[in-house]
Amino acid sequence: MPLLGYERWENFEKAVKRSMDSCETAGITVPDHFREVTKMVQLGSGSQRAVKDYMLTRYACYLIAQNGDVKKEEIAFAQAYFAVQTRKQELIEERISYIERSVARTKLKESEKRLSQNIYQRGVDDLGFARIRSKGDTALFGGCSTQKMKEKLGIKENRPLADFLPTLTIAAKNLATEMTNYNVEEKDLFGEGDITTEHVQNNSSVRSMLVERGIKPEELPAAEDIKKLERRTTSQDKKLAENTGKLPADEEK
Repeated sequence: MPLLGYERWENFEKAVKRSMDSCETAGITVPDHFREVTKMVQLGSGSQRAVKDYMLTRYACYLIAQNGDVKKEEIAFAQAYFAVQTRKQELIEERISYIERSVARTKLKESEKRLSQNIYQRGVDDLGFARIRSKGDTALFGGCSTQKMKEKLGIKENRPLADFLPTLTIAAKNLATEMTNYNVEEKDLFGEGDITTEHVQNNSSVRSMLVERGIKPEELPAAEDIKKLERRTTSQDKKLAENTGKLPADEEK
């Protein structure tokens, strides 16, 4: 109460009640964040009296700041504080999401590079590899070719489809490609026809698994351009390095 600039309990409790209403409206269990308790206060006579108080979670404090008297400087500061903390959390979540997608994308690049090398040794040229990969995409995306998926997601012709796919779809493509690599090597498949059949079957199997769980890859929305995310992350890292200062110069030789 004093931290938020309130002098009278009655006024502060109104903000608490409004916050509890906000919590309930949001569909969140109020007692999980606001708990009415009693505490003993010292009276002038030396005796003690029980008065009402509240135990609050961090979320409850946030709601009270949002529902407080905006004319109070302390409330304005608290609102700004929670806004900054929320943004920090958003940046952390965005960074984690980028790392997960980046790792999945790197794995797909490596498995596709290995597939390219494998099939080149088995009589398939670059154009054949492109056809095999496209037919695999058609199987994974329920009849939608690589080009059709690019058009559907608004991806430029010269950009890879995988740079705009969500992590789940990238991982699905990687699994199918790794399965193809394994069987091409184990069964010593040769020629575009046999390898195409193998790759289509693997992508169809992965699709069936996803559809069984209620996921249709072709219906998932496009993710943010992973190259754009990479540039933003690099920029944030540079700003962080600049804002944290530098160690003092070592003058001793």
